[in-house]
Amino acid sequence: MAVLSKLGKYQNYGLLILRIGLGIMFIYHGFPKLSGGPDKWERLGMAMGSVGVHFLPVLWGFLSAATETIGGLLMIFGLFFRPVCMLMLVNLIVAGLFTFNQSGSFFDATHAIEDAITFAGLIFIGPGLYSIDKE
Repeated sequence: MAVLSKLGKYQNYGLLILRIGLGIMFIYHGFPKLSGGPDKWERLGMAMGSVGVHFLPVLWGFLSAATETIGGLLMIFGLFFRPVCMLMLVNLIVAGLFTFNQSGSFFDATHAIEDAITFAGLIFIGPGLYSIDKE
């Protein structure tokens, strides 16, 4: 369609919408985990057992919650965009594996997998023009 083909010149607005939307949602999901304290971090960090890491669950849980919360904020501004996307990707791979191992259902892990695919793509695309990391 000729009308839709002209939207390509607005791709930086699309990236801005993606960054703001994903950033807000990850802050929304991450902040309660981050403010939950060591008990919450330990339960969250136990997910690392899905990749064979069984030590320091409080630390891993804290890092996961901080990645979601602080990473979401950095994503909104487009600051340290690619490193944040890489951290989010790792976080979501662990979340997907944990969810799959707990439920045995691929369907239950699809949300984490979908987000991981999005972040994997964004690593290559970059933050766009309307960001602190302007590219």
